[in-house]
Amino acid sequence: MTTSANEANDVLKNTKKLASYNMILQLAFRVLTFVTNAVILRFITRDILGVVNVRLTLLYNTILFMSREAFRRACLSGNEVTKGKWRLTINLLWCVIPVGLVCSLLLSYVWVHLLEAPDENLMSHYPTSVVVFAFCAWAELLIEPLWVVSQAFQFVKLKVFVEGIAIMAKYFLAITLILIKPQWGLLCFCLSQIAHSVVSITLYYGYYIWFVQSGQAKKMEDFPFRKMSDFFPHFNSTVDDGRLINENAKKLTLSFFRQGILKQLLTEGERYVMTILNVLSFADQGVYDVINNLGSLAARFIFLPIEESFYVFFAKMLTRGKLASSHDKDRIDIISSVLSNLLRFVVLIGSIILAFGLPYSTLLLDLYGGSILTSGTGPMLLRAFCLYVLLLAINGTTECFVFASMDQSQIDGYNRKMFAFSFIFLASSYYLTNWIGSVGFIISNCFNMTARISHSLLYIRRFYKGSDLNPLNGIIPNKFVAANLLFCSIICLISERQLSSVLLVFKLPLVHVCVGAISLLSVAVVIFTKEAEVVSFLRSQYRTPSKQE
Repeated sequence: MTTSANEANDVLKNTKKLASYNMILQLAFRVLTFVTNAVILRFITRDILGVVNVRLTLLYNTILFMSREAFRRACLSGNEVTKGKWRLTINLLWCVIPVGLVCSLLLSYVWVHLLEAPDENLMSHYPTSVVVFAFCAWAELLIEPLWVVSQAFQFVKLKVFVEGIAIMAKYFLAITLILIKPQWGLLCFCLSQIAHSVVSITLYYGYYIWFVQSGQAKKMEDFPFRKMSDFFPHFNSTVDDGRLINENAKKLTLSFFRQGILKQLLTEGERYVMTILNVLSFADQGVYDVINNLGSLAARFIFLPIEESFYVFFAKMLTRGKLASSHDKDRIDIISSVLSNLLRFVVLIGSIILAFGLPYSTLLLDLYGGSILTSGTGPMLLRAFCLYVLLLAINGTTECFVFASMDQSQIDGYNRKMFAFSFIFLASSYYLTNWIGSVGFIISNCFNMTARISHSLLYIRRFYKGSDLNPLNGIIPNKFVAANLLFCSIICLISERQLSSVLLVFKLPLVHVCVGAISLLSVAVVIFTKEAEVVSFLRSQYRTPSKQE
């Protein structure tokens, strides 16, 4: 095997570990979120839940995304972090602080003075809550250079440890305060958000202070940071040819920033419509958010960690702007195999969720939240989410590859297309929601995902033009697997109609559950026997390497 192939396998091995740890982190985060919501729903109003989970969380996420996402993508591109430009890259990364300050001040003013105010009972603490959430988002930008370094040098356990502890501190304090001082309302969530920021900053800086001072950094030959001051900006015009920042990364950052605005509108579009256009009450927003979190469990637990981790893999292995025919053959063979198997894997997971989500949505909502979630459009929302999750799976994986292989001009061209996607999505969200309610958000998201997937597929097809490789075949599952999924879904839908009230034990319809369990087992058997390539891929990447370490 050539050097390029060995390098690709090494990066893939580390990427596999990163994806595994990210999945663990996402699972812990979702479990804590569900437990917290289950407790919170019994002690606070749905209006407060809507204000916190939609409006304040949207403010926090918007500041972080707009301030750091473009810097992360640009500075983690393989061509930028492997050429001895870390001093210039660190200088660029610290630009997140002034960018974040501007975003925090501007958005805080909008949230307090321009958006519709919540109920008067919440108003006494609402402005304070906006300031606290905005400040916490800005403060967390202090760890950005350390986060990028951790990702670039594959410190795969650090992110899981820090974010896991921070999340636990946040939710533990939130639940404790709500149980002890429920009358504080929004202030309980403000204090828990402060705890999250303090813990994150303290742990990241504490780890790297230990890592540098203990001599661990010196044991890594390619690790360029030998003291803590190396993580801070240095503006010395006598070195690096008088340059102050990484110019190539700066250009990519500007391109990703313009793209990021549009991507954020598409990612959080329904929340922006809720917040700005007031198409739903705060109580309805709270219920929608709970169902949204439940429906997007697989997307956040499985697909998002895969997208984040394998973006690093593709970015390191691909040369931006070049077609497959211009890459090393052994390397592009490995890349194509990984992309094909990733697509097949996420499509299988998404198809299973769709097949079993349709007949079991009502039962799941009833077990989790009772009549608050099963009444009204709750079950229909979750069923629609099942289709949306399948589209999310395909889009996340294809865009992961596309963004890692595009050069600056291609990214700029995609930004213009994203603008059209954003306009169509926001317009359809507004009109469909006014027409059919909150389900309109999901339908609009499905339209949006379909358009983005189509663009990515066309790009990947052009990327492999002139090559005998076609990783897009991974999207189409084995015909026996597809037929089995369809058959099992129909059986379970019949079971829901006929057996959902038979043999109830603690409100759990055992016969209906057993039908689903047997059907799921048959799906697993068929996949194991008919999807040998993807099973072999998962085995080789998630079992064998761990034994060798």
